Amino acid sequence: MDIRKLQRTIIDALEDVKAQDIRVFNTSHLTELFDRVVVASGTSNRQTKALASSVREKVKEAGGDIVSTEGEETGEWVLVDCGDAIVHILQPALRQYYNLEEIWGDKPVRVKLGTNTGFVGARPSEPMDDEDEDEIEAPVAAKKTARKTAARKSAK
Repeated sequence: MDIRKLQRTIIDALEDVKAQDIRVFNTSHLTELFDRVVVASGTSNRQTKALASSVREKVKEAGGDIVSTEGEETGEWVLVDCGDAIVHILQPALRQYYNLEEIWGDKPVRVKLGTNTGFVGARPSEPMDDEDEDEIEAPVAAKKTARKTAARKSAK
């Protein structure tokens, strides 16, 4: 499966179960074992397990392979190995502690992330252009919050 289709499938699967703070990193320059690392947060053991299950199902439906899944027994940190992409689904406290973004995050991949109120740019099922592979685009809600904060500061 094409890496862009695989990463889009993974992101869609995570968004379907309301994953938080999804980040995608290009790791092809760091290791030959996989090309992408996806990091996402789930708020509970039940949600992290559901997120991993959603990723497995969607990747298989799209024709991809699941090499293995680790950590579903506890659900605090679940890893789904999708071959060319590794998905880490962590609860927020573990994510902050282990800080995987520091390890893998020197080359973020720009992706279109959805929110409950709509999508930024293209719908998740649409392909992205080559120039979209530089950094991650923040969800609409985060942009609105930043604008409100800037407006409050300028009003003072």
